[in-house]
Amino acid sequence: MQSAAENPNAWRNEARMSKKVAVIMGSDSDFPVVKAAVEKLKSFGVPYEVHVMSAHRTPDEAAEFSKNAAANGFGVIIAAAGMAAHLGGVLAAHTTLPVIGIPIKAKVLDGMDALLATVQMPPGVPVATVGIDNAGNAGILAVQMLAISDDTLAAALQKMKEDMAEGVRQKDAALAEKVKEL
Repeated sequence: MQSAAENPNAWRNEARMSKKVAVIMGSDSDFPVVKAAVEKLKSFGVPYEVHVMSAHRTPDEAAEFSKNAAANGFGVIIAAAGMAAHLGGVLAAHTTLPVIGIPIKAKVLDGMDALLATVQMPPGVPVATVGIDNAGNAGILAVQMLAISDDTLAAALQKMKEDMAEGVRQKDAALAEKVKEL
């Protein structure tokens, strides 16, 4: 089998012992947004679990999950919540693992309430926060966090960056051709 240095896609074929990512959402209605994070994790071969837990309706279960997350093999927690969006903070308060918050857009304030509730954490309880409804970036950020100690994931992320750059170069060339036709 080729190493990741020889073939950046080799990670897809290797049996991995990577830490898991917990994807927790405050409501199952958040899943249409949150599934982009799950898809990113899956594309990198990162194991994950998805759960619904509420900071307000099931606070004991959320706290218990977070307290035991590291011992249960998790390396990162992604927390998606809308409106009051306290889920990320509740989970972060009970673990030393990194927590990534996804503010979910609601009808009333277009997600600004969730963004502010997620990003404005008190000292000592950080929640890394991605843009409103930007679950894909939460998935990538979780992979980047795991890649700090996983060279195979790091190589796969580098390949993703190179592919994105090549895509931009192709779009630039196509646009240059269109401009010539003006």
